[in-house]
Amino acid sequence: MLRRVLGGRRGGALPPRPPARAAADQTPPDLARERSKAVTSFYHQPAIDVAAEKPSVRLTPTTMLYSGRSQDGSHILKSARYLQQELPVRIAHRIKGFRSLPFIIGCNPTILHVHELYIRAFQKLSEFPPIQARGDEARYCALLRQLLEDHKDVVTLLAEGLRECRRHIQDERLLRPFLDKTLTSRLGMRMLAAHHLALHEDKPDFVGIICTRLSPKKLIEKWVDFARRLCEHQYGNAPRVRINGHVAARFPFIPLPLDYVLPELLKNAMRATMESHLDTPYNVPDIVVTIANNDIDLVIRISDRGGGIPHELLDKVTEYHFSTAEASAQDPRLGGPFRNLLDLSNSGQAGPMHGFGFGLPTSRAYAEYLGGSLCLQSLQGVGTDVYLRLRHIDGKGESFRI
Repeated sequence: MLRRVLGGRRGGALPPRPPARAAADQTPPDLARERSKAVTSFYHQPAIDVAAEKPSVRLTPTTMLYSGRSQDGSHILKSARYLQQELPVRIAHRIKGFRSLPFIIGCNPTILHVHELYIRAFQKLSEFPPIQARGDEARYCALLRQLLEDHKDVVTLLAEGLRECRRHIQDERLLRPFLDKTLTSRLGMRMLAAHHLALHEDKPDFVGIICTRLSPKKLIEKWVDFARRLCEHQYGNAPRVRINGHVAARFPFIPLPLDYVLPELLKNAMRATMESHLDTPYNVPDIVVTIANNDIDLVIRISDRGGGIPHELLDKVTEYHFSTAEASAQDPRLGGPFRNLLDLSNSGQAGPMHGFGFGLPTSRAYAEYLGGSLCLQSLQGVGTDVYLRLRHIDGKGESFRI
């Protein structure tokens, strides 16, 4: 598999990589020593190997919903103890995944930085003393917040690192299992940590991160407003978005995954619409979002009139590291790459995925992780319909596990 993934020589010394050496030369000595210590002491750490052999205990959202409340507050300690057992196991699985990467990819400074983030997280979580009382749990919450902040840019870092390694990768599809697993596992861990932290909040219609009466229409409107502001900043205008279908639907659901996927899909639709109507930027067709709710799942269809996706590209747009953004960014009429605007959302949940080729494949991986799917239907020369299908969590049917 190594030879299939990598381009370059089969044996002997690795070819020199000046950018990597330059990055290493710029590392402050103290930081370099600290990083070296962290990696050498934990890269061969038996504790990681032991944890990586343990199975992950995944919860259904229904279990999280009904165990998220108690009269005496005992659910808080139970949740913390579950996380204390579970998070090191999941992180160890991810470290094992990084260790299995081809050597020349694993040595990339950006990829190595992400690897080190996971090693440090394992170290901090493993060294935390057993949670016995509320004071222990409060300190554990502080650690969770720190780790969530430390790992907030992991998706972008992985995208950057693999782009830097691109010349060594002959078949990007062979990295898809690693990326799917790494990104969906990260989503699951962030959802569990965010759920535990949110259990401390007394928020109407919420149990942790689970909204007991989610309105898909209101959530879509929130991200339409976000995408419109980005689009107007770049193009001077934005398509109008009409929402139809089951607009009054309300049901228990976790909005967090939708907070990742919806802005990505809406940004794509708006960008395609504006770039296919550059000569008439103030007269562009509407985008139509249709909500279909039933007993089994929720379907959100986003229809644009952005010209569609060429036949030869349709199968590639859901593969990692393929981006139609790179060509359009060269159009002088655009006044600069659209991806620059996404720095505005860097600290938010949407993340600046545009331009890295991670937006659609990550959204697809998230949808499949949640027991659903993400499908594209393109009418070449007309537009594109994106179907996001997600399974309900009300316990009536088989549910996904986080």
